[in-house]
Amino acid sequence: MIERTLVLLKPCTLQRGLVGEVTKRFEQKGLHLCGMKMMQLTDAILSEHYAHLADKPFFQRVKDSMMTAPVIAMCWEGVDAIATVRKLAGVTNGRNADPGTIRGDLCMSFQENIVHASDGPDTAVAELDRFFKPEELFTWKQSYFDFLYANDEF
Repeated sequence: MIERTLVLLKPCTLQRGLVGEVTKRFEQKGLHLCGMKMMQLTDAILSEHYAHLADKPFFQRVKDSMMTAPVIAMCWEGVDAIATVRKLAGVTNGRNADPGTIRGDLCMSFQENIVHASDGPDTAVAELDRFFKPEELFTWKQSYFDFLYANDEF
């Protein structure tokens, strides 16, 4: 099934000049970019986005880190896009992430770990709604779409 998912390129990604490298990996995999924008996150949106971490001792540290510079919010689409993006990203702690994954190749941190990726279908819908207005997401057919999947995969 074709899904859409949110990816946030974290401030550390912008600070380290890795935006192109990370975006390239999603494109090379065959995911379809449906929306992209740079934005400065606020305490309010981060409190909502990370509400599930509110009782954790590192909650404020996470929010502070995410406000040090802008982020790039992206919407990626594809068959099983949510799981695919998470596999490409690797496990949360970059020191434990497999080589070949974004985190395994590009970071050494649990917090400064390059990307945020939606963890499931309901989360993806809620997060895309949080970061994008409907008119900021686009539907268009890639010229090579018919060469990405067999016709019974979507």
